[in-house]
Amino acid sequence: MKLPIPVDFQPMEARAVNHLPEGEGWQYEPKWDGFRCLAFRDGSEVDLRSKSGQPLARYFPDIAERVAKLGRQRFVLDGELVIDVKGRFDFEELQLRLHPAQSRVAKLAAAHPASYILFDLLVERGRSLIEMPLSERRKRLELFVDALHEEAFILSPATKDFAVARRWCDEVGGNLDGIMAKRVDEPYHSGDREAAVKWKLLKTADCVVAGFRYGTNSSLVGSLLLGLYDEDGLLHHVGYTSTLSAKDKPALTEKLEGLRKPPGFTGRAPGGPSRWSTERSGEWEPLAPKLVVEVRYDHVSGGRFRHGTALLRWRPDKAPRQCTMDQIGPAASSGLHRLIRAG
Repeated sequence: MKLPIPVDFQPMEARAVNHLPEGEGWQYEPKWDGFRCLAFRDGSEVDLRSKSGQPLARYFPDIAERVAKLGRQRFVLDGELVIDVKGRFDFEELQLRLHPAQSRVAKLAAAHPASYILFDLLVERGRSLIEMPLSERRKRLELFVDALHEEAFILSPATKDFAVARRWCDEVGGNLDGIMAKRVDEPYHSGDREAAVKWKLLKTADCVVAGFRYGTNSSLVGSLLLGLYDEDGLLHHVGYTSTLSAKDKPALTEKLEGLRKPPGFTGRAPGGPSRWSTERSGEWEPLAPKLVVEVRYDHVSGGRFRHGTALLRWRPDKAPRQCTMDQIGPAASSGLHRLIRAG
């Protein structure tokens, strides 16, 4: 390709903050829970790249084909790949696309086509825009998307109103990863976090402690295994927390060992090490479902927490049977689609 930026160009990132900045000069955007993607087109040549620079076109042929068919010939877009399944974005479906068999990828793409949510335009008509301020790039992106007439390419909403950005979280909930805040007067900062911050939308759930693992080479507890009840009364493993205070571990270990009782989980049970866990050992101790904890989590995929959770507090006031799967169920789709249309 002969575009003014190479395919290994690093996208702009954002610095994590505990509170969103307010005041003049900030633009707020949803932080989508998908795959970051730069789309390059130079005539008949098309390339999709992940945030780490890995090629994505073979895994998202539906998006690559649509990029190739656009009326524009030489451009670079920055955005997020998502897959809508029954009104919510499904990260699990995105991960399924990363399959070595092309036939499998094609089947998945036909069943659940991807969408490309766009939030920046880096090259237009072969000219680099990265030195322009965000305010100007945004105007050009809006005109670019308006001219596409392509339903799979979605303009990400943006606002300068802090209250509007906070309402997105209430209306859309689990379909959002959080909120981005970007300086409107700044150019595109490739590979650094100079002009943008991100605030993550973190949620909480009350979970049954139905098992535990000992720490590596230790006789003390290393992590708690968490469960939630489904409509049939089965207790399913949904994740773990390992944010345990060192000074509390001796007493907690003694308490947990006194509650050991199989099976622990009556539904989906923990397995050995997997992509979901950093635990080195598949060994775990089942517990009678007596203890409840409140944990903070970020994402849910496939009915369980995608990452480890943070222990907030013990809940002796909560009955284990009150800890149900509906706490981490799908967010309502209507708010998501209203937000997308607002873009």
